Amino acid sequence: MLYVCATPLGNLGDVTLRVLETLRSVEVIAAEDTRRTRKLLARYDIHTPLTSLFAHNEAQKTEYMIGVLRAGTDVALVTDAGTPGVSDPGMRLVVRAVAEGLPLAVLPGASAPVAALVASGLAGEGGFRFVGYLPRKSAALASALREWRRGGGVIVAFETGKRLARSLAELAARVPEASGAVCRELTKLHEEIVRGRLTELTQRFPGEVKGEITLVIDFGPAQPGVATDEDVSAAARALLAKGLSKRDTAAALGICLGVSHREAERIVREAAGWERR
Repeated sequence: MLYVCATPLGNLGDVTLRVLETLRSVEVIAAEDTRRTRKLLARYDIHTPLTSLFAHNEAQKTEYMIGVLRAGTDVALVTDAGTPGVSDPGMRLVVRAVAEGLPLAVLPGASAPVAALVASGLAGEGGFRFVGYLPRKSAALASALREWRRGGGVIVAFETGKRLARSLAELAARVPEASGAVCRELTKLHEEIVRGRLTELTQRFPGEVKGEITLVIDFGPAQPGVATDEDVSAAARALLAKGLSKRDTAAALGICLGVSHREAERIVREAAGWERR
């Protein structure tokens, strides 16, 4: 049996009794970081053997663990915090186990997206979208932002302390009045929850911060008129076909479709290359 076990976000007291019982009873624990998992096991006097399963060995280790499961061994899968497979290693093993019909049980527990959503004060009857980590590249973030604005409502995302300021600045530049919350180090000693407009959050977090970050952003009602990526690309191709220069085309995209200058220049370059094919 493969047991997918949710572990605490930070406060070790948040682990469930069922998870503790399982960690004691299985024959091996596959952990994202064995050093971190040992702290949890030591707290509750658990001595089950550990093996690593993290991003860089996940493909190889999945094959090994499938063999272990086929042999009838009970395995617990854990990550550093939260549920394996949710923006963390582990989903490859879960998918393989399901595909092969191996027995599987998910043991729920602490959830950073849900905790942040409730703490933000932005939870509503319309639900929310969990989008994992925000895109690293500006163009990808801008593309995702257009989709979120078109759909409206609340999104919950992860971000790193190093990229938080940049991501907030880019989001605030496009939707300055959107409401949001930055939830840092949830359940830990230095937990911090800051709520406000995106412009206010940008001022509050002007540079790098420490800790794990969960963002909640409310884009309000759906805006179906927001241009999609294909809309913007099609507009760029059409303007270039009419003889406009790349510079003027980029400026028009910014004025008419609200595309940032850098993003407009990128789209125009791609459209110009497409026209020459």
